[in-house]
Amino acid sequence: MVKAIRFEKTGGPDVLEYKDIDLPAPGPGQARVRHTAIGVNFIDIYHRTGLYALPLPSGLGSEAAGAVEALGAGVTGLKIGDRVGYCGGAIGSYAEAANVPADKLVKLPDGISDEVAAAVMLKGMTSQYLLRRTFPVKPGDTIVFHSAAGGVGMIACQWAAHLGAHVIGTVGSQEKVALAKSHGCEHVLVLGEGWQKKVREITNGEGVPVVYDSIGKDTFEASLDCLSVRGMMVSFGNSSGAVPPFPPGQLAAKGSLFLTRPTLGHYTRNAQELQETADDLFAVIKSGAVKVAINQRVALKDAAKAQEALAGRRTTGATILIP
Repeated sequence: MVKAIRFEKTGGPDVLEYKDIDLPAPGPGQARVRHTAIGVNFIDIYHRTGLYALPLPSGLGSEAAGAVEALGAGVTGLKIGDRVGYCGGAIGSYAEAANVPADKLVKLPDGISDEVAAAVMLKGMTSQYLLRRTFPVKPGDTIVFHSAAGGVGMIACQWAAHLGAHVIGTVGSQEKVALAKSHGCEHVLVLGEGWQKKVREITNGEGVPVVYDSIGKDTFEASLDCLSVRGMMVSFGNSSGAVPPFPPGQLAAKGSLFLTRPTLGHYTRNAQELQETADDLFAVIKSGAVKVAINQRVALKDAAKAQEALAGRRTTGATILIP
């Protein structure tokens, strides 16, 4: 038996239950990971509310770090005691331990702690594919990154600055401006009426070649308005709600724009892509160019409180659960 967070119906944080569950021996191709730290992400809230539907009843969470405790048949390349991290794959990381497909596990190098790995696997690998592959940022590019004081934003803005970009970050309140500036942003805009016009002013009317937007409904239209001709809108989240349908001709009218809706799963389709993505992330952290801020540590049993704070935009940096 292990302690875990489960929910039987979708809804608010109150649907989450902390309870004992049976955890069988790992099946073929699986490894059991005893968690030492668990990541908290917006996708967990989407699962809880039903925006991204899961079969119910269900566990929650897709990111954690810890040690290999048992191996199923056919698993190679891992041994008992290996320090590993994972994100994606089977849902259920909000637990003391979980059986995880072995090909979804990444070995943690020296210099990357379990807490850092749990805090950064999803957010950091998301930053990697956004900045390095979806729209490869080049030295001298000016970019807009929304939620610059959030978990992904604080990693991505540091990384983009390290790549030589001029970063315009947006935040939801004046209190977060200094934090965003200290994590790679040259300019920080507080979201509100007309913020996109300030982007035009900063870029001498040109606009930016890319906007990275995890907010969704509340920022989508204005984000399109601050793109340069043939600019790319990278919509990778919906923290304010899903973007409503719109006519594709709008992209032509605003400058032959590109729109993409990427996911980490499509950029880590196999073990090789996963390891390469993680290796790039770990290298930039170990170099000191990207610093990981774990600003909220919450007991596993209080996962509902952690999600409430995240949804209410009352957090900065990363939140982790401690079993």
